[in-house]
Amino acid sequence: MNRLFPPARIPARIHGFRADLLAWFDLHKRDLPWRRTADPYAIWVSEIMLQQTRVAAVLDHYARWMRQFPTVAALAAAPEDEVLAAWSGLGYYRRARFLHRGAKAVVADYAGQLPQTAEELRKLPGIGAYTSAAIASIAFGESVAVVDGNVERVLLRQTGCSESGAEKAQTSLGAAEIQALANQLIDPRRPGDFNQAMMELGATICLPRNPLCLQCPVQASCKTRGEHPTAPRKPAITAEITFGLVRRQRRGATEVLLARRASDATVMPGMWELPMPSLSLPITARPEGDGKPLLILRHAIMQTNYRVAVVEEPVAGIQKDETARWLKAADLAALPLTGLARKILLRLGLLGTRQ
Repeated sequence: MNRLFPPARIPARIHGFRADLLAWFDLHKRDLPWRRTADPYAIWVSEIMLQQTRVAAVLDHYARWMRQFPTVAALAAAPEDEVLAAWSGLGYYRRARFLHRGAKAVVADYAGQLPQTAEELRKLPGIGAYTSAAIASIAFGESVAVVDGNVERVLLRQTGCSESGAEKAQTSLGAAEIQALANQLIDPRRPGDFNQAMMELGATICLPRNPLCLQCPVQASCKTRGEHPTAPRKPAITAEITFGLVRRQRRGATEVLLARRASDATVMPGMWELPMPSLSLPITARPEGDGKPLLILRHAIMQTNYRVAVVEEPVAGIQKDETARWLKAADLAALPLTGLARKILLRLGLLGTRQ
């Protein structure tokens, strides 16, 4: 059953929905660098970076990335450490590894040209239903609908349905029904623009909280006119963690001791970070005056909000294991650092400018 438009009026209402949405998008779309290019590789990079990441956080990373790896061949030829260093600060590093592996596959199996259909794109590492649809529609004009969190929210509110798992929900839609609705609505003449318009609407107007309904171009067909019932979210975890800063002067250069995560680590394998200090107590549990922190900051990752303390550790007595190395401060920016390590070193003035 169609839950968006009455069956007798489906063609006319869908046509109106498409026209209103695209007219709004043409007037109000954000000027983003990946919207100024038809290069499928550049569009691929932007879509991977935008997964679970705000547009504002992606802009600078995208520009640097495209300067450093301007083509799929350049990315495929780069060492993994260089790729991870360029990604550092965006988080979710599996995305960078998959992008790197995908570039190698494109060069090896597709003569350096991205496949032009969603079905074929899904054969590349790290490309699922959403990313394949986005690339295929935006870069190649395939009429395949994108469904991300923003699009899902727009469709749920248009139908008057609740998110699956919402308490006291009258009617909810499953993933298959949401995808079917998106497929029904997409404009086959402008599939890429339509998909971007749906995502733009959810990101800028149909917000999770306090949606701007009076500015919505498709409010006439919306059955919710405001927030819709959602499933309860898991509360964020709070934790305290302490890192040690160990540095020395050697031959006129500052060196910092960093530790590298194991290559088979579950989270951020192979990334460099500050070592844990010998006095590894949360800052609130430290003895008065013992290990006064150089820096206290907050860092959120994977639904955990950390209160991070960085303490200076003396060089004398350091037991350096096989994971740790002395590294020149001038070289740190080129390393694949964890986002937290990069933030700490930057705040302490120990991170040079990336080239």
